[in-house]
Amino acid sequence: MIRCKDVHKSYRIGARFVEALRGADLEIDAPGFYGVMGASGSGKSTLLHLLAALDAPDKGEIHVAGRRIDTLDEKELTRFRRREIGIVFQQFNLIPTMTARENVELPGVLAGEAPAWRRERSSELLETLGLGDRTDHRPDALSGGEQQRVAIARALFFSPRVLFADEPTGNLDSRSSEELWRLLGEITREHELTVLMVTHEPAAAAHCRRVFILSDGRVTGEMETEGLDVSALATRYQQLVG
Repeated sequence: MIRCKDVHKSYRIGARFVEALRGADLEIDAPGFYGVMGASGSGKSTLLHLLAALDAPDKGEIHVAGRRIDTLDEKELTRFRRREIGIVFQQFNLIPTMTARENVELPGVLAGEAPAWRRERSSELLETLGLGDRTDHRPDALSGGEQQRVAIARALFFSPRVLFADEPTGNLDSRSSEELWRLLGEITREHELTVLMVTHEPAAAAHCRRVFILSDGRVTGEMETEGLDVSALATRYQQLVG
């Protein structure tokens, strides 16, 4: 489902040259809820952006949902992002003048899908995510947790095989965060989806099936989470990065 091999990515920030990824390798071969953990500056968001085809590597191979994406041109990448994957960010990225339904339907509008089908699909998703009574509300009338669920519904509009989530609970309180992690787990199981979530929180990682550890631009380890509570997971993480 997801594989990257010897991936490198560097940036120039002013006069400073930053090596964000220095030969990252990662492989996920079955649907499930997975996590990437790492300290600030470890390269985890850069890795997710490359896997989600939002940026291109300087070197290395990236395969997602059965396709090698580092060789695709911009037109092919646009179609791939729209149809094959979903992306959820820390910032909800909802359009403030649009209702929840209109935000969810936006990928279908851009793809030229029929209005009747768009409406049916958005209603189905919002109902599934517990927002059936909020379809006509704009983002400023929704809580943070509700806004993020609208963003997830939008990401699922075309039934992607892979969903990427970049610190999706960074702007939520603890209760809303817990609800969202549980929801992502349920979506993964019900739709046989592959979800890869970037996080620095052991409480988030505890909901994942397996967690990859990123340090200094490389995947330096991984851990299965079964049988680990949050405290034990945090301890294991410190041992792996130690």
